[in-house]
Amino acid sequence: MSEERQKQIKELSSLLAQESRDMSEVQNLLKELFKGTIEGMLEGEMAEHLGYEKHSSQGDGSGNSRNGYSHKRVKGEMGESVISVPRDRNGEFEPQVIGKRQTRTDDLESRVLAMYAKGMSTRDIEDHLRDIYGVEASSSLVSRITDKIMPVVTEWQSRPLDAVYPIVFLDGVIFKVRKDARVINKCLYTVLGITLDGRKEILGMWLSENESASFWTSVLNELKNRGVQDILIACRDNLSGFGGAIETVFPHTEQQL
Repeated sequence: MSEERQKQIKELSSLLAQESRDMSEVQNLLKELFKGTIEGMLEGEMAEHLGYEKHSSQGDGSGNSRNGYSHKRVKGEMGESVISVPRDRNGEFEPQVIGKRQTRTDDLESRVLAMYAKGMSTRDIEDHLRDIYGVEASSSLVSRITDKIMPVVTEWQSRPLDAVYPIVFLDGVIFKVRKDARVINKCLYTVLGITLDGRKEILGMWLSENESASFWTSVLNELKNRGVQDILIACRDNLSGFGGAIETVFPHTEQQL
């Protein structure tokens, strides 16, 4: 290890010792992801309600149109969010994903996060949407919302990453999902990176049956394939084999529990 790298790691280790960082850092960033996705779903609902997409000429002379937004404050496991809810001019739009009197979004959050995780197919996402909207949702509504969400999800999952991250936090979060009429546990792998200019960024999320060192190896290889060349410090838990997985992909990375 070069003297310059040792100096960088020592400075970063000192910073980590001074600051308290936990899953709330991840939650704050995921909360923004959740908020944007819900607003996209609401736009899809409005398009289905009116029968035409935003800015489409099909709305000319239709008798109803979009009429700005109202704002709704909702609370969930990741904290409080303010959601922009579209309105129609006739006041007939009734949001389904978040009802007028609904203020809690806990189950909705976990489903949205699952949709952004690698390991979810288009069919899985459609199934999640049907669970969210219930059996009364039309096929056209589910299809319209899937068409809005999928390009955003795919772009987010595969976006290029920085070459160097001074600090990366790797953790697995267990949550419950419905599959084949059963509720089962899944592990959501989350990777939080600190960029060279000090910003926090969720590098990705991956879904698996449980947390394992071998799956972490595949996660780290994907980060490398998306452009990550070096990590100075990787912060992880004491999962057996985790350290070896990091060393296999990023052999020069310093590790902290």
